[in-house]
Amino acid sequence: MGAWWQDRVAYQIYPRSFQDTNGDGFGDLPGIIARLDDLQALGVGILWLSPVYRSPDADNGYDISDYRDINPKFGTLEDMDRLFAEAARRDIRVIMDLVVNHTSDEHAWFQQSRDPHSPYRDYYIWRPAKPDGSPPNNWTGFFMGSAWTLDEASGEYYLHLFDKKQPDLNYHNPKVIEEVKAIMRFWLDRGASGFRCDVINVLYKATLDDGEKRLAVQGVEHYKSQPGTHAILRELRRDVLDHYDCFTVGETVMVNLAEAKELCDPERRELDMVFYFDHLEVDRRVSRFVPKRFRADRLLKVYAKWQQGLFWNALYLENHDQPRIVSHYGDDGVWRERSAKLLATLLLTLRGTPFIYQGQEIGMTNFDFQGMDELRDVESFNIDRLLQSKRVPRRLRWRWIRKSSRDNARTPMQWSDAPGAGFTTGKPWIGINGNYHRLNYETQRGDETSVLHFYRRMIALRAGSETLKYGAFAPLFANRRVMAYTRTLNDERLTVLLNFSGTPARAPAEGEVVVSNAGTATYAGRLAPWEAVVLRRPVRHTEPGEPQDQAHGPALPVNAAPEGDGRQAAAPAQPSAKATGEGKP
Repeated sequence: MGAWWQDRVAYQIYPRSFQDTNGDGFGDLPGIIARLDDLQALGVGILWLSPVYRSPDADNGYDISDYRDINPKFGTLEDMDRLFAEAARRDIRVIMDLVVNHTSDEHAWFQQSRDPHSPYRDYYIWRPAKPDGSPPNNWTGFFMGSAWTLDEASGEYYLHLFDKKQPDLNYHNPKVIEEVKAIMRFWLDRGASGFRCDVINVLYKATLDDGEKRLAVQGVEHYKSQPGTHAILRELRRDVLDHYDCFTVGETVMVNLAEAKELCDPERRELDMVFYFDHLEVDRRVSRFVPKRFRADRLLKVYAKWQQGLFWNALYLENHDQPRIVSHYGDDGVWRERSAKLLATLLLTLRGTPFIYQGQEIGMTNFDFQGMDELRDVESFNIDRLLQSKRVPRRLRWRWIRKSSRDNARTPMQWSDAPGAGFTTGKPWIGINGNYHRLNYETQRGDETSVLHFYRRMIALRAGSETLKYGAFAPLFANRRVMAYTRTLNDERLTVLLNFSGTPARAPAEGEVVVSNAGTATYAGRLAPWEAVVLRRPVRHTEPGEPQDQAHGPALPVNAAPEGDGRQAAAPAQPSAKATGEGKP
């Protein structure tokens, strides 16, 4: 019914933390190849690789010094070619990370651009200091601090929206766009099936005027989702992407629904999908580092907006920049397994292309960090300095950073309970979560009640269900702990009920049980703690003038609480081994 990238489930690999084969503590391309059978068994059909290009690693590979070569830590171009071939043999497509808002300051283009007379000078955004010696404007970067750095060799400042070792490219220069086209063709010709496009809606800086004063990222109004960026994306589509069987998904910065529609409306011929962040910020204030209480009704309201607002959604709950979802929206303590299965149900019953992040399929949790010295993430250190400047107490700073640091998702994949978690025989580049002895892939591989097997069954269920892939989405009801929605196509309606709490809750609905992560065989209107249920019921088509089908009860406002929602329930029931381990769709 749809394009191949709409039918498949994608899996994101963070290569340095996935599988090490040579004992140097870094994951590598041969390690990914060695795990392709496991990924095939999971049911994924697309792999997204975070950057594997040559890089000095100031920002874990998102600072690229050569787009046409592989970082020796990961392997060689020959290894990359072998990965394309071995993945294709298993009918798995591979997409690359296209990081073209900026390069590394060690890229040959930038090194040459430091000479004011070089033909590469206009590849980047250089400006002289103000008369008082200060930066050209008041812009601040996403990693905090000024977005400008003075280069003593050339006597001018260069712009960098991220780390100072990541200078921004100048998209007012047509030669830069031609260079990007050549990079895209290079990888598509080698076997890539598309790109995840990094911070794609900030490419074009319309002006360099001072920005409105704000706590962070001053100047964003001059480069976020500008007409110039849309023109660039249409040109890349016309001149490159339309000539290949591929797709693009864009990571966006502070995007709203209207801006997202402009980026991925099929008629505009720009991107195919975008990643947005609203659904992961319903329990955050200002930024992801400052928390507030989670409410399921807020989450459903966000999903309803995006599910009904975009032609096609890129679905995800985790990636390399977000904390582990079980520790974020689930319960990584006593209810870890069941809440991980609930979140799997959520991800795989929405409309769009699901992206699973490595380790999510076994319910990996946030890392058990003990202090800032265990972190490697440049953003976390910059946030700590910013909070310190605002006189936030050290203990509170650490509590916020520990829960939200990007490093939570960057710790090594927990393959087994062997030393090094089966990830490496050497010293890992970042610490391994201490729970790997009991939470690992090998332990779950043979356990039919495990999170891993639940993901496999949910992926298989989605693959065989046109309703889950293409059916219409509609919110049904929600309160602070429970949310429900429907997916409808032709004569079938699926109702999804999710209890985001350790307390039983009432949620009226009818139908045959297709999925329950708590082993429910017949649904009676009550959800167990952290239970996810999917019900199937045929749709009765009505004649003109007849009342509409009310098989699931009247549609309620997203913030409505179903009668008797369990708020007065007794203390949370404790899970049994059976309850947390079963739940076959």
